[in-house]
Amino acid sequence: MKMVTGIVASLVIGSLSFGAFAAEELAKDKVKEMNLTKIGEITTSDTSAPMDAKKELSQKADELGGTYYVITSAEKYTKDVRATADVYK
Repeated sequence: MKMVTGIVASLVIGSLSFGAFAAEELAKDKVKEMNLTKIGEITTSDTSAPMDAKKELSQKADELGGTYYVITSAEKYTKDVRATADVYK
């Protein structure tokens, strides 16, 4: 559990380095407040670092036409980081 929390925290911190046109990560509670529509789910392939996983999620959300995404799970294996997210518009 601590590992997942650490990965998610790393992914959030890494969000500050992305360009203005990239899909933006949101906290789950913000989705209801903003009345967003879910348009799909995305997953990362085997990335080597949490920031790489976050970048890949943002790119995939952009490809789906999403404006926001919410990370639903993140796991770190020996050499890989994998994450999944819901995409919203």
